[in-house]
Amino acid sequence: MRAQSRVLTLVIVVLLLSMLVSACASFDLRSFQLPKIQIERSTQQKDSQTPIPVPTATLAPSTSISGPESNSAATAISALEETLTQIYAQANPSVVNIQTTQRLAPSFNLPFNFPGQSPDQAPVTHSLGSGFVWDTQGHIVTNNHVVEGADRITVTFSDGSTFEAQVVGADSDADLAVLKVEVTPDKLVPVRLADSKQVKVGQIAIAIGNPYGLEGTMTVGFISALGRSLPVQSTSTDGATYTIPDVIQTDAPINPGNSGGVLVNIRGEVIGVTAAIESPVRANAGIGFVIPSNIVRRVVPALITNGRYDHPYLGISGTTLTSDLAKAMGLSQDQRGALVIDVTPNSPADKAGLRGSDRQITLDGNTARVGGDVIIAIDGTPVQKFEDLASYLATSTSVGQKVTLTILRNGREQTLEVTLGARPRGQSIASTTSREGGAYLGITGRTLTPEIAQAMGLDRNQQGVLVVNVLNGSPADKAGLRGSFKPATINGEQMLIGGDVITAFNGQSITSFEDLQAALAQASPGQKVTLTLLREGKTQTVDVTLGERPNP
Repeated sequence: MRAQSRVLTLVIVVLLLSMLVSACASFDLRSFQLPKIQIERSTQQKDSQTPIPVPTATLAPSTSISGPESNSAATAISALEETLTQIYAQANPSVVNIQTTQRLAPSFNLPFNFPGQSPDQAPVTHSLGSGFVWDTQGHIVTNNHVVEGADRITVTFSDGSTFEAQVVGADSDADLAVLKVEVTPDKLVPVRLADSKQVKVGQIAIAIGNPYGLEGTMTVGFISALGRSLPVQSTSTDGATYTIPDVIQTDAPINPGNSGGVLVNIRGEVIGVTAAIESPVRANAGIGFVIPSNIVRRVVPALITNGRYDHPYLGISGTTLTSDLAKAMGLSQDQRGALVIDVTPNSPADKAGLRGSDRQITLDGNTARVGGDVIIAIDGTPVQKFEDLASYLATSTSVGQKVTLTILRNGREQTLEVTLGARPRGQSIASTTSREGGAYLGITGRTLTPEIAQAMGLDRNQQGVLVVNVLNGSPADKAGLRGSFKPATINGEQMLIGGDVITAFNGQSITSFEDLQAALAQASPGQKVTLTLLREGKTQTVDVTLGERPNP
């Protein structure tokens, strides 16, 4: 890698020199000294599991860039190009194109028909994504949001052959899914996983996938940042929301259709699964998010074996302790940790005696809760921010494991032992952000049942969609929709209630979450729609400008 860095450094220096020469005619290139680089090339290995050889370089004493030695820069660039070409030749056969078809529920009474459909047929949506070969048994890995709810899935390999696929396991909390295709082993070229903990900012990052359905597209960039958090686009049955920790950020161009593809390093090893972008235009803006390979390594085998993955569960909501929050709690302004805001009833944290925040303060005009326990370490590993706690739970623990929390309670340090449980699942909750195609509202919610309606003081026969959570910065958030906040136990299930209930979409009755999905599937990004709501038992309307779905 040291030799590789020298090659890349020389390439960058040459590019900078070219800019200087074009900008300043008086610059004397002959007076600039560069190290002489000698390139040693290795032959490509036939074994697809063998890392791509990286050209090595040997530094010689500095000499003038003029004369025959000026070819060294071109040689360095050529060596880098050859390395990238070999990486593509190794990795591309492992990457597949995924196409899905989903027939939406016919219960939404549409005022018009669609081409080729009779009035009693439900609308059909299609989506594109990417995936990669996991093993020689026919398992394909992709994002959960690529295949969630699909009625038909087809996988196309790099040689153009297409096969039907079935979902064998999926996990919305890690946004991963495993498919199975029936093909001969010779067609399957499994990827090689890297250790994502070894990834560093500044390293080369190479994305391969199917943006906009353009199969086998490779783009190159760098690792831009580490330790990001990606919100999970579902909500558990207790109303809690989660994030995927240790997410890798890259500027390698990622676009719609890249979801489920790979991000590889300079050795051709997979460091993560491309999953999302941050962009105002639903296209590459230089900020892409990648689920790290170490999470993939934990989740995928369980999905293959059991069809599901049980995430370790503590049972708290919280935030990072900032200087202002610490000061409000009588702690040193330099104190950091994870401030516990709420403790879920009957959760592992509740059984261990962890305490949530018990009072409110106002900071910069906003209300904040303080006074809860501050977690400063888990199993001796320091916790500087809330994401540190989430990362440790995701990558270093398992269900049933006993962990030791070091906390600050009323300014005094103490320890608590917690036996982790399995994170509650949210099968009955759906998300308007989980599928591509159509427009984006940005909520998680559930079909209103008679029991939920009664618990909210509504008529038992009231129909609609209860808003459980409003995603930050989404069109629903900007329009002022309100999520649920009141804990309740209904039919033995813990959940949050009390949010807005959507009863109509542009005047069309909404009786279930499927109705809402169907309406959004036929709407367009940028379209202004009117939602009819029940808020605290009173009917009102809210105008919402729908957006583009954030996932690539």
